[in-house]
Amino acid sequence: MALGDTSAALNAARSEVDALLWRRDVRAAASDYTIASRQWGSRDSAAIDGADVATAEDSPMGRVLGSAQAVTAEVPAQVETWARAPLQVLARLHSVVAHGHVPEDQLGRPRRAGEDPDDPLRLPIDIPPAESAAARLTLLSELVAESTDAPALAIAGIVHGELLTARPFTWGSGLLGRASVRLVLAARGVDPSLFTIPEAGMYQRGRPAYVRALRQYATGEPEQMAGYFAWFADVISLGAQAAPPTSA
Repeated sequence: MALGDTSAALNAARSEVDALLWRRDVRAAASDYTIASRQWGSRDSAAIDGADVATAEDSPMGRVLGSAQAVTAEVPAQVETWARAPLQVLARLHSVVAHGHVPEDQLGRPRRAGEDPDDPLRLPIDIPPAESAAARLTLLSELVAESTDAPALAIAGIVHGELLTARPFTWGSGLLGRASVRLVLAARGVDPSLFTIPEAGMYQRGRPAYVRALRQYATGEPEQMAGYFAWFADVISLGAQAAPPTSA
């Protein structure tokens, strides 16, 4: 965050979100926007993972859309708990998103040694060992609890980046990571009504840009991280500029 360009990009994205929240047409149709955001966001999140959202079929990939819809719909119920018990919230969201995809004993818990995560984006990033991924979840929860004064978009970007690159669960870390952006923005009061559609921005920019940004995040190097946050700020801005609910 010490890099000036990063702060400027995140501030600009925050301004786009604020502009959306102050629009009269949005406030007049608040419930419609919230519903449309959830529907549109879950659709694009599933599409990012390779699901064909144009047709519904009873197959592993066909059920990805249902999982995306379920975890996105669960976010509002977890907003109040997030700041004080982030690990509990992540466990709950994983139980929702991975239901029907993994054995019951894997729901809500990080993967163990010998359990490999799914990798729908085929990230060119080494998969951290299970012990390391679990440790990163603990550190992430501490960051969420301690960083109350940090920019909300920065925290949202870190939560998303950690879940996508550490891949701490056997299935659904990507869907969960994208839903977590909504969670952080709502919990931190940036988008309490969940009007924005960050997944739409990610989908619009495309998988290659997504993968490139995550690869930059995974390096941990300040200049590379700045590239990730530039991408993140951009997709947040796009998500705030999404079309009205009548076209969702």
